[in-house]
Amino acid sequence: MTIETILLLLLATGICGAIGQAITGNWSGGILGSIVIGFLGWLFGAWLAGRLGLGELLPLNVGGWSFPILWSIIGSSLIGLLLSLFVGRERVIVRRYPDY
Repeated sequence: MTIETILLLLLATGICGAIGQAITGNWSGGILGSIVIGFLGWLFGAWLAGRLGLGELLPLNVGGWSFPILWSIIGSSLIGLLLSLFVGRERVIVRRYPDY
């Protein structure tokens, strides 16, 4: 595996993770978080496709590795939903009138 292959896989997982986070409306971790969620989505989506007996959808072949783009996005969306359920969002209190 070459450096170019690793960088292309990181780019693909980052883009798929960002799309998955955008679908769920959960933005966490910036670029590194998108890469991690995209990678976990790749693993979870490929596992889910194998369990359901479905094939790879939109495969991207990079350096001998087959990266299923659509399953990575679906897996990233599911992981984003789980994160938003368990972690939640930060609440911001807005005051209407300033204290004098």
